[in-house]
Amino acid sequence: MIAYLSLYKLKPEVTEEKLEEMMARTRVNLLRVPEVLAVKTGKRVNPNDTFPWFVYLEVESMDKLAICQDDPNYIKYREEVLKPNIAEQEASAFEMEPRKDVKYS
Repeated sequence: MIAYLSLYKLKPEVTEEKLEEMMARTRVNLLRVPEVLAVKTGKRVNPNDTFPWFVYLEVESMDKLAICQDDPNYIKYREEVLKPNIAEQEASAFEMEPRKDVKYS
């Protein structure tokens, strides 16, 4: 099981209301992707944190993550929600199953 975590810095023009809309669209759009098992998104609590927004996805494997990122719903989400509003992104994938060799993920 893979956890894919993306941290985002927003463009200065993104308001609190816009961020709320982005969070809602994240859930709606990404849950349409068959390979996505779970979606979580949230905004920072501490204003001093570097990244004000995150998106977390769960998929079965790295292969499924690649398929997910090629899905038309994911591409539409990236083009309509992320690209116009994101200044910077950091993303990491994590294996969540104990004792599983990550090279088989």
